[in-house]
Amino acid sequence: MHYIETLREGERINEIYLCKNKQTSLTKAGKPFVSLTLQDKTGTLDAKIWDPGSLGIDDFEKLDYINVVGDITTFQGALQLNVKRVRKTQPTEYNPKEYLPVSKYDTDKMYENLMQIIRKIENPYLKQLSDHFFSDPQFAANFKFHSAAKTMHHGFVGGLLQHTLGVANLCESFAAQYSILNRDLLVTAAIFHDVGKLKEISPFPANDYTDEGQLLGHIIIGAQMLSEQIAAIPNFPKKLADELIHCILAHHGELEYGSPKKPALAEAVALSFADNVDAKMEAMEEAFVNVPEGNTDWLGFNRSFDSNIRKTSIS
Repeated sequence: MHYIETLREGERINEIYLCKNKQTSLTKAGKPFVSLTLQDKTGTLDAKIWDPGSLGIDDFEKLDYINVVGDITTFQGALQLNVKRVRKTQPTEYNPKEYLPVSKYDTDKMYENLMQIIRKIENPYLKQLSDHFFSDPQFAANFKFHSAAKTMHHGFVGGLLQHTLGVANLCESFAAQYSILNRDLLVTAAIFHDVGKLKEISPFPANDYTDEGQLLGHIIIGAQMLSEQIAAIPNFPKKLADELIHCILAHHGELEYGSPKKPALAEAVALSFADNVDAKMEAMEEAFVNVPEGNTDWLGFNRSFDSNIRKTSIS
């Protein structure tokens, strides 16, 4: 199989990929064309069908596995496929496991690292709450498999786990650096901050927003999940519960970024920064995935950073 991460400009390919997205648009001259996002386990590739009515362009839909023939070009510093022929494939022609983007890190090892952080929680109520979720085999399986986003960052199998571990590690560092922070509260908030994404986003291959996700969002869903379990733990201190839920509600930092509350506790401030740092660094890394090695050309405007970006000249 010709994986997306190995593609280079000038190649002609004849390969099967998952059609992650499909959208019909018009050129400035009013001519229709089709934009595709093709996917395999190594990444995604932007593709264009400039003449969708031509012979050899068969009917297909989003989330179909399609055989594409075309030429690899470069647009704004990133690779793009100019599609010449396309057909919908049969289930016997592909293995779905080859088409799910996966974390570059081992999910079992990441989960064990996260459990090591949880084991160091000393507060008995926060420890019981964490163990209820993360020691459950079904929850663990779902958490390891799920993504952390549809498109923005960590949108791959193991993405939710990788992001959660990254945020938890940053929060551990913050707690060691700043004595004002309550380590147990901050770390517990970190491991639960995106737990609502288990219900906000559907599993792969769709990896799309659910009705619950569209209506409520992962912040509210996560707060509800924690509140329900907190209510089942005898004598869980109300003030501690409120502080933990506040951290979840405020972890996007600003109202315009989707947080129902702005951070009012030191731990909520630290969590919001840790979440933003890990998300932004992963988004930057993902933006460079299909950029040819040694290319330091400007890549164009990137919505995540509200800026034109490029790689540094020294690698």
